[in-house]
Amino acid sequence: MPLTLEQLAEEAMRLPATSRAMLAEKLVGSLDFADDSEIRKLWAAEAVRRRDEVRSGRVQPIPGDEVLAEVRRVVGR
Repeated sequence: MPLTLEQLAEEAMRLPATSRAMLAEKLVGSLDFADDSEIRKLWAAEAVRRRDEVRSGRVQPIPGDEVLAEVRRVVGR
C-alpha cells in the first residue's frame, strides 16, 4: 500500500536538514513551469504596481540596509 501524502511528509521530516533540502530541490525541479511567459508577465505587472505605489506616495520604500538590519535583529544574528 503506497504512503499517503501525510505519511510521506512525516517520513521526509525525519531526514537530516541537508537531505530535506535536496529533496525539496528535486520536488521543485519536477514542477512543470511550461507557461513561464505567463509567470513573467504576472511578475512584470506586480513590479509595475509596486513602482506605481511608491511613485504615488501610497507606499514609503525602506532602504535595503535598514531592512537587512531588522532581519538580522529578528533572527538574532
